[in-house]
Amino acid sequence: MWERLYSKNGLAAKKIAELLNKIEVGTKVPRVADYSERLNIGRGTVQQAIKLLEEMKAIQTEAKGHLGTFLVWKDDDVLLEIAGIAPLIGSMPLPYSRKYEGLASGIVEAFESTGKRVNLIYMRGATNRIESLRKKRCDYAVVSKMTADITLSDYPNLKILRSFGENTYVSAHKVFLADEEEMEIRDGMKVGVDKESMDQTQLTQLEFMNNNIEFVDVNYMQLFDKLSNKEIDATIWNADDKRMTRNFKSISFQSVEAQKLAKDTSQAVIIIESERESEMNEKWEAVTEKKILQVQQSVEKGEVIPRY
Repeated sequence: MWERLYSKNGLAAKKIAELLNKIEVGTKVPRVADYSERLNIGRGTVQQAIKLLEEMKAIQTEAKGHLGTFLVWKDDDVLLEIAGIAPLIGSMPLPYSRKYEGLASGIVEAFESTGKRVNLIYMRGATNRIESLRKKRCDYAVVSKMTADITLSDYPNLKILRSFGENTYVSAHKVFLADEEEMEIRDGMKVGVDKESMDQTQLTQLEFMNNNIEFVDVNYMQLFDKLSNKEIDATIWNADDKRMTRNFKSISFQSVEAQKLAKDTSQAVIIIESERESEMNEKWEAVTEKKILQVQQSVEKGEVIPRY
């Protein structure tokens, strides 16, 4: 069946599948004459193309006399595959906070509102997400502005596609302490740092640069357990992680340099390969930051259930 897509009728079916993907079930579909004029192909070819889409179980239509023909069912996945429009793949942080869940939900819903789909993969550490982008395992990566700035200086073939503003990536970073009796950072402390997280690494280096402490290499998924077991005395982490804020005392940054950098670590941006800028701009054209952030805020407030 799929080999028929390379015929004259099949090529027409590809174009019509792309148009039908944007039409809601239950609504009237354009007339054969409309498709013929818009796509500059014969009416007979249009009729055969629509028949092929129905045979491939991509759509089901119903003629209602003088009212026209209506779309009664469609399989979006099949339509997209026929049209050759593979969903974009985005690389996201692990969704351990409401803010990340909201950002992921916002991206998904913003794309769906334009009749498009997007797939998300979740990876620990911005370094891994950037590597995934460079190796073409994803189409874009979500990182902080700080990470993007460092990355773009190292890899000029990458660029920022969208920026979402402050407090869209994290609300704040804090210094979390294992001992609730501690009031500040002191010399001799063991401080956990995940070297695959550019944000945490840079903030840790700035905040503790004047202290005589021992850095302990820790996967950030282990920070909670390491603090609980007092295997480390302190760490810098995302204050949106409720498990951390509920169980450990936290203090604000004392380093002015860390405070300044924290503003850039709070901003979510999307980075892409520069050579794909035109293509990505076209695919993101109707996807607005406003829609993404509205959904993110609703998820954070508990008004809607995360969906990603």
